Amino acid sequence: MLILGIESSCDETGVALVQTQSAGLPVLLSHALHSQIAMHQAYGGVVPELASRDHIRRVIPLAREVLAQAEKTLTEVDVVAYTRGPGLAGALLVGAGVACALGASLGKPVLGVHHLEGHLLSPFLSADAPEFPFVALLVSGGHTQLMRVDGVGDYALLGETIDDAAGEAFDKSAKLMGLAYPGGPLLSKLAEQGDPTAFKLPRPLLHSGDLDFSFAGLKTAVLTQSQKLGEQLQARKADLAASTEAAIVEVLLKKSLAALQQTGLQRLVVAGGVGANRQLRAQLNAACAKRGVRVHYPELHLCTDNGAMIAMAAAMRLQANKAVAQYDYGFDVWPRWNLVDK
Repeated sequence: MLILGIESSCDETGVALVQTQSAGLPVLLSHALHSQIAMHQAYGGVVPELASRDHIRRVIPLAREVLAQAEKTLTEVDVVAYTRGPGLAGALLVGAGVACALGASLGKPVLGVHHLEGHLLSPFLSADAPEFPFVALLVSGGHTQLMRVDGVGDYALLGETIDDAAGEAFDKSAKLMGLAYPGGPLLSKLAEQGDPTAFKLPRPLLHSGDLDFSFAGLKTAVLTQSQKLGEQLQARKADLAASTEAAIVEVLLKKSLAALQQTGLQRLVVAGGVGANRQLRAQLNAACAKRGVRVHYPELHLCTDNGAMIAMAAAMRLQANKAVAQYDYGFDVWPRWNLVDK
């Protein structure tokens, strides 16, 4: 079964082809991605209307590109999968509309996929694919969640953010320091030059006794510290960046270890954009190695939003009989969509 996946939930347009196999995991044949970062930089953040318009321009050329890479034709596609939510409504509608139009024109079924499930299952695209069951740390954009994963579609929420997510803490803190959009990666790069112990920043809910997260207070502390530094901020920016990163990473690390202890599982999956953070990976790898826990990540180039994860999630759901592709081409999107209750 050949599955074409389309991702358009925010500011990246992604298209990919995945081939299922009679035995084993589906295989990624090709994928292509266009990032809108350069377009949104002038505005300091994502402009939803511009994002939607750019998806319209990019999605068909990207589809042609992945078909050419895989030496496949549209008529060979068996299922067209797309991100149904969560995300920006207008951006989601582009991917959904194109997918359903393609399905209708080809007489092939379509399948809407949960964006976070795409991230959750993206490590299965890696050469070091995990096995069920495992604890998953999802750190993608506005989402920070810990889940117990017993199989495809079998997810139990262990904890989640009650305000800002880790990705938002990175981006908003970076903006407070005067870093350009997107700030999170720039903050992490700057942090490499700084002292992570230079400033004593809060670790919200670190000792709460549960697995929930909160990063809004950290953002406020970064604002307060930036104001205190005043004209010295430029000279101390690397130290403040390193201290901010250290606070976020420590919370994610300790909560993940607590989730492993609570569930008794010996496997951790980390997925989403923040999962590419070097400090997070290094500290998780070291801590888990001491405990005999295996840690799995998606490949670095598949940590951000992409069509490969959508095609893979669709393929795995279909193989596990957790979804049925539909010939109903009337579509809707769900900008807010709970993964556990889906």
